Amino acid sequence: MSPIVMPALFAAFVWWFATGLILFLDRLPMRTFPWSFTAATGVAAASLYGLAASRTEVTVAGAYCAFACAVGVWGWIEMSFLTGYITGPRRHGCPKGCSGWPHFWHGVAALLYHELAIVLLSVAVIGLTWGGPNQVGAWAFIILWGMRESAKLNLFLGVANLGESLLPPHLAYLASFFRRRRMNALLPVSVLAGAGLAIYEGLKAADPATDAFGRAGATLLATLLALGALEHLALVVPVRIELLWKLLDRRPTRGAESRVATPIHAHVEEPV
Repeated sequence: MSPIVMPALFAAFVWWFATGLILFLDRLPMRTFPWSFTAATGVAAASLYGLAASRTEVTVAGAYCAFACAVGVWGWIEMSFLTGYITGPRRHGCPKGCSGWPHFWHGVAALLYHELAIVLLSVAVIGLTWGGPNQVGAWAFIILWGMRESAKLNLFLGVANLGESLLPPHLAYLASFFRRRRMNALLPVSVLAGAGLAIYEGLKAADPATDAFGRAGATLLATLLALGALEHLALVVPVRIELLWKLLDRRPTRGAESRVATPIHAHVEEPV
């Protein structure tokens, strides 16, 4: 198999499987959350160790390990947020008609602890890999961070597909910070930036002068960037991205033990 195809398939599978597993666990009854979060914490701790151990490994296996470990650390961030353990001091949505800077700062308050956790873990990831020749894990984590922040801003500014079905009931109030529009000025920039960086990494991988480690690392990052660009594109084209994880969707419906979501007003609609 081509030395480019294999790492591309590996990156796509890790991204797809990790995302699907997190969505699956988050839709289980809330009594399972402590167990899921404990497991995610164990994976994150092992992943941080793996990032430190692989930072000097300039082999194809080292690139794979660093990439998978970065996704493992990011998975903890997603689990801590989607279970509602680490979100922000604001646990309810905005009142109808809230707009402008007050609306923005309410959104910041809803995500503040989550954002601080990302910053702290990014410092840990960069610190553990600092000075090592294998920076695949650090760059993968930074890409995941950038993709997520861009997606949040685009949802706030307004997109056609809000993906409300991916929000668990206890976080339904976050939909009050989303805005439905056909397009916003940031979205094309986000897609082009992701695609452009993916092409840049892809050209590095295709360069005959690039060694096996560099080729694997560049392909892993190029694939992650391309997937991020596609995720952003899915915000404005008529597709249901959640269907990608239908094979993993064997979730029981939450019963009466689920928290009752705070009623929220409908998203702000704009003429298009």
